Amino acid sequence: MDGSSGNLGSSIQASLGGRYATALFDLAEQAKTIDTVEASLAKVRTALDQSDDFKALTTSPVVARDAASKAVLATADELGVDATTRNFLGVLAQNRRLAELPAIIRAFRTLAARHRGEVTAEVTSAHALTDDQVAELKQQLRQRVGREVSVDLAVDPALLGGLVVRIGSQMIDSSIRTRLNALASAMKG
Repeated sequence: MDGSSGNLGSSIQASLGGRYATALFDLAEQAKTIDTVEASLAKVRTALDQSDDFKALTTSPVVARDAASKAVLATADELGVDATTRNFLGVLAQNRRLAELPAIIRAFRTLAARHRGEVTAEVTSAHALTDDQVAELKQQLRQRVGREVSVDLAVDPALLGGLVVRIGSQMIDSSIRTRLNALASAMKG
């Protein structure tokens, strides 16, 4: 990194996943493939979200290193990830750090957004958002923070409805669950 990320870079590097993400980001930056690696990591994240088998592979402590490595590389080939990301997944498997993947992916996205001059907003909704809703949300957040915003979307049905948005240390919670909890507290008086 060139040091332009300042405090963000040092806070990301404070975690193990952040250190791996920073190393991957440095490789991608040198190869000028940040967008390609980011797209590949998005495929990996989708696979983690949608495949219980892949998630179990990355989190199970009983899977042998070589078996985990072979399975992860086969999955990477099936997903069509780029060579840098494929090699990185192999290194994670050999170092038994596949469980760090979600944190690594989040940290990489933050580094890539910062590199592009964007702010990353972590958005959790009760239901998957449509493309139009994501575009509207990005526009609203852009007006609020005064610069481009990339969104990291997640779904949590426990919210019941509404959104929880985190931008840095700021949180906007408009979920129905939070409103119901506040109402219940107020009624207890």
